[in-house]
Amino acid sequence: MVPHQVAIIGAGYAGLACAVELARHGVQVTVFERSHTLGGRARVVAKDGHRLDNGQHILLGAYSELTRLLRTTGVSPKTLERLPLLLHVPGELHLQAAHLPAPFHLAVGLLRARGLAWADRLAMLRLMRGLKKRAWRVEAAQSVAELLRQTRQTPRLIRLIWEPLCVAALNTPAAEASAQIFANVLRDSLGAHTAASELLIPRIDLSELFPVPAARFLAVRRGKLRTGTAVEGIRRENGEFFLDGDPGRGGYRQVVIATAPHHAGALLASAGDCERLAAQIDALPSEPIVTVYLALGDGVHLPHPMIGLAGAPAQWAFDRGRLGGRAGLVACVISAHGAHEALSREELILAVHKQLEDELSRRLPAPQWSQAITEKRATFACRPGLVRPGCRTPVPGLWLAGDYLDSDYPATLESAVRSGTAAAERVLRFAARTGH
Repeated sequence: MVPHQVAIIGAGYAGLACAVELARHGVQVTVFERSHTLGGRARVVAKDGHRLDNGQHILLGAYSELTRLLRTTGVSPKTLERLPLLLHVPGELHLQAAHLPAPFHLAVGLLRARGLAWADRLAMLRLMRGLKKRAWRVEAAQSVAELLRQTRQTPRLIRLIWEPLCVAALNTPAAEASAQIFANVLRDSLGAHTAASELLIPRIDLSELFPVPAARFLAVRRGKLRTGTAVEGIRRENGEFFLDGDPGRGGYRQVVIATAPHHAGALLASAGDCERLAAQIDALPSEPIVTVYLALGDGVHLPHPMIGLAGAPAQWAFDRGRLGGRAGLVACVISAHGAHEALSREELILAVHKQLEDELSRRLPAPQWSQAITEKRATFACRPGLVRPGCRTPVPGLWLAGDYLDSDYPATLESAVRSGTAAAERVLRFAARTGH
């Protein structure tokens, strides 16, 4: 057992990924979480007797680090519904990747697609080939909307494919979203091997998917998990870190701040010498995500487990009954800022219910129950040229982890766990170099 101790503040996907990696290398870790529920901004929420995810997350086959950690913590592959890439908008579009090696899976899928003219198909190929020819690099200041105009994408393709994919992946409207980050997502999904573009949809809630197995993994390796424990500040004394709010009042050789960005700034400021970094994090713009749940009864099913919605306010709908949940439960996702924010909860639920009826072209029963769950600061706004901080801080032994840190990806579960494992690597290197 490596003798030094590490504290991790935050039991979301980033913090638990860091803890699992450190525990795997024999490091004693203590994880602090202010909530009693694990998962951070990807967790289960209990409301009115129902257990619901606070948001509907889609994983991609390209999410190699998250799937590796799921295997490490003993999660069964059956907990993820693996679907070929499918973009289905009722009455408008049906595009499904073929069961062929890349790049034929996408090319044949385009040929077979319903709802696209030849101009649309050629435009999509032009964008993908153009990005590949440029090694997936675009101008740093370019928005997704500008990239689509530059590559002469058709209005129909933009409306049905590119804009929905952009807001789903980056949680930022195409007019404001970073073209470079969008190109990175396309590179590692549509532009990669066939399995990378597959959709992996959890059949269990987000807390059970990784956080709970991670907690079990830590428990058998002498790790400590302190839920319901809010860390309000960090003090440095005699080469050790002490956490305000730690019931054990112990000193730690290293600390990883793995909270949401709007909590990280205050913790950094309390540690001293991090005021500029704290201000940078506090200044990161954010975007919300709203998930509307409608329990429509056992007889209601969507055409596919996941469908796109061409209108507003929601962009995507998920048939939770076909994904291991209660039959007839539909989750509708509204990403980024928009006109829906002016609606009351009741008005929003009615608007989404009517939108489903209109786009499915049939009457739906009134919801047996409904919920609208809002994460007001779900992700950072993924804008062109946005400068994101790295893992290091000005204080030796104090590190950051989180989906908002600098990376090729937007704020996703994959970027969260990658930041966590990167922080773990820094902790191990620092310990090897300093004996701490």
